Amino acid sequence: MDLINILYIVLLVCASALCIALIVYLHRITKSFSRLENEVKDIASQTKPLIASINSFSEKINDIADDAKDQVEVVKNIVSDAKEHADKILELEEKVRRGIEDPVSDLIKNLSAIVNGINTFWNTYKGKHHT
Repeated sequence: MDLINILYIVLLVCASALCIALIVYLHRITKSFSRLENEVKDIASQTKPLIASINSFSEKINDIADDAKDQVEVVKNIVSDAKEHADKILELEEKVRRGIEDPVSDLIKNLSAIVNGINTFWNTYKGKHHT
């Protein structure tokens, strides 16, 4: 055998070893991808209930928010009605006060004038009878 044949055999042995190594590594890569695929499937199967639960939770939160908006609207209406009633009561009180204030003021003025008249009469009467 000459040197070329030896080199040719060495080359074939190296090529065979490389092919075997390539097959082994491809097998390992395939196993890794298979494990990765199984893990992704497990994660997907675990996340589906989580997503369903999050959707249900979100719907409940939306329902609660809608109910809260309705309740706030009811409270606003109640406060508005109470304010209107209070304004009406204040207007009535103002009307009553104005309706009583003027006649009472006139009565006080008249009584004051009468008292002043009586005092003047009395002072005049006392002044005439003492002299």
